[in-house]
Amino acid sequence: MSEADASAAARELPPPTFEFLVWSLRLQAEAALGMYPEADGDLPQADVDLARHTLELMAMLEEKTRGNLTLEEKRLLENTLTELRFRFVQATGASR
Repeated sequence: MSEADASAAARELPPPTFEFLVWSLRLQAEAALGMYPEADGDLPQADVDLARHTLELMAMLEEKTRGNLTLEEKRLLENTLTELRFRFVQATGASR
């Protein structure tokens, strides 16, 4: 296998699905909430503004897709938003 073929194989991306979009936004929100340890093992401080913005994006997505999602997609988005909102409240309460 050539170096170019190996690079292309390593760069293969998942298909662009609704589920992948929700998981991508979830990961972004969790990172903004400081849920992933840094290289030294410490948890970073939450970026509340970025987390709020990501949650607002997801809420807008929920509103704009209402009635156009499968039951599984709807549940994924609703459950993700509920969990992230709870974590947001925890993070903002802890930062006070």
